[in-house]
Amino acid sequence: MKRYRHYKRDKAIILSCFGSVIEQQMYLDLKKETQERFEGVDVFLSFSSRMVLKDLNKRGLEYKNLPQVLADVDMLGYRNIVVASINLFPTDEHELLLRTVKGFREFSYANIRATKAIINKTKETSLALKALNEKISNKEWANLYIIHGVPLLDLAGLSSVSYTENFLKLLDKNNYTCSLEGAFPYYAIKETLLRDMRENEVESVQVVPMLLVSGNHYIKDMVEIRDELSEHFNTGIVPSLSKSDRFNLIELESIREIIFQNIKEEIIKLG
Repeated sequence: MKRYRHYKRDKAIILSCFGSVIEQQMYLDLKKETQERFEGVDVFLSFSSRMVLKDLNKRGLEYKNLPQVLADVDMLGYRNIVVASINLFPTDEHELLLRTVKGFREFSYANIRATKAIINKTKETSLALKALNEKISNKEWANLYIIHGVPLLDLAGLSSVSYTENFLKLLDKNNYTCSLEGAFPYYAIKETLLRDMRENEVESVQVVPMLLVSGNHYIKDMVEIRDELSEHFNTGIVPSLSKSDRFNLIELESIREIIFQNIKEEIIKLG
């Protein structure tokens, strides 16, 4: 096949991320670590948030979304491409990734595979959530884990969100959960949370953003929730695990290991 002769490069990895303006370095660090883990494989970044892309472009930083990066990588002549889903849950952003990859398979001569989202496999998810809880918990403090969530209740992948919520609450009686935009949103269950915390004689509450990488939700929503809870308890936001000023789940080694294992599995399937 004449067209296939233009595909002369072997493997490429595309890290498909949502994006963040204030924590862009987190993705750059992930890209660097991916290059170190998969020596000899070229690594690219893509971002799905148009708001983030526009903001970065205004700053003179050129980034593209997944369809654009896939087109570029295909044009460069890579025969094997792994699109790594850097999405915490297999919900709407992950589904868009899968549809994009499926579409490209229709006309590209490259062998393109997509990884699973991060919170997907029971064993790895359980161990990662347990490691997170052990790392950030203080016996004097209750944890309020806040999941971003999605506004629709009939999306695929929501079982992974429910499992996360239930597992975290099983780990400790002083673990509480809510969402920003999904099921059991904070604005609707705030009074129930306050009631349950008082019944358990909670005095201090640590807000834990279940955000892979911090963004506007951290600056606006997490601070707002912290301030509202501070009217009733001693309250703070879980501190950063790195040099960043904000807490990011991607800082956890267990989370990054899931990403790398997912990539490794798809590279093996490429043959």
